[in-house]
Amino acid sequence: MEAGSGVSGSPELTVVLSTLGNYQGLQRVLDGYSTQTAPPASFEVVVVVDAAEKDRGAVDAAIGNRPFKLRVLNGTAPGLSANRNTGWRAAEANVVLFTDNDTIPVPRLVAEHRDWHRVYPDEATGVLGHVRWAPELHISTFMRWLDTGFQFDFDKIQGIEAGWGRMAGANVSLKRSFIERVGDFDQEHLPYLYEDTEWAYRASKAGFRLVYNARAVVDHLNLMTLEYWQQRSRRVASEEYKFWRLHPELEPWFHRIFSAAAAAPKARGRGVRLAPYVPKELPWLGPRVWASVDMYYKQAIAPYFLDAWEEAERTGQSSSTERDLSEYAAEHLLEPSRVHSR
Repeated sequence: MEAGSGVSGSPELTVVLSTLGNYQGLQRVLDGYSTQTAPPASFEVVVVVDAAEKDRGAVDAAIGNRPFKLRVLNGTAPGLSANRNTGWRAAEANVVLFTDNDTIPVPRLVAEHRDWHRVYPDEATGVLGHVRWAPELHISTFMRWLDTGFQFDFDKIQGIEAGWGRMAGANVSLKRSFIERVGDFDQEHLPYLYEDTEWAYRASKAGFRLVYNARAVVDHLNLMTLEYWQQRSRRVASEEYKFWRLHPELEPWFHRIFSAAAAAPKARGRGVRLAPYVPKELPWLGPRVWASVDMYYKQAIAPYFLDAWEEAERTGQSSSTERDLSEYAAEHLLEPSRVHSR
């Protein structure tokens, strides 16, 4: 399927947008690309429909007619890795921007990525954009805690050097020629979660540099809860275990964090109750409250993560399983239930 076919010229940037379920989110994301400051002829969007998608008609309805060139392709297997591989291989532009169906672009997103690749033309340099919570969401204490490094780690970036370990497929652009040199995302072992980190680690051996553009923003329309993350952490554990088996020279970061939390004295949760009223920057009290928040949430998630890690060790799991892919599909097809307005 192709939309925006009246747009002529060669695009400077290809947006690769993976989608599974969340049809309203997909529509809003594409609405965002319809209002970009960059001329419609300067970019294209390749929507890659996950192989686990059950309602292709709903996807087509969400896409509609767009003012830019748009193509719809089918992923070869369930998971983000397969979708991104399908998308980058089909890209007409040398700059490929990876994103998802719940990350709404601000009007300058395409222009910011495009312009930074002009400033940093070296093939091995990629651009990491900023991911923030969508303004319409109620930002809970838990979601604020996720922003301290568990979901994204933007606050710790000094200057523009992000480092390969912060690559996030929700908003990152790479040169197609460099992707060809590094190779595909590992869709066999890491179909979803850790696929971007694993690719970035391989890329680092080829001289990968990741620079951070704080003005290249997407709004993450996805309400996160502790209960959701407790279940999600089981998949994180499974995928981190696979990542570690592929690259045993690297320390498994989440395993270290949650193991330490499980061994620490039990947090009482007082900080969680105070956090809505105490900013992290408040002298003396702020750091104490948020240290309490940090330990409370780590300890609330740790048993779920460590249990799944132990299961992965027992089974020796090193590649994706039918259960993994089934859980991935179920999570994404149910995702709209976690999106709420104020």
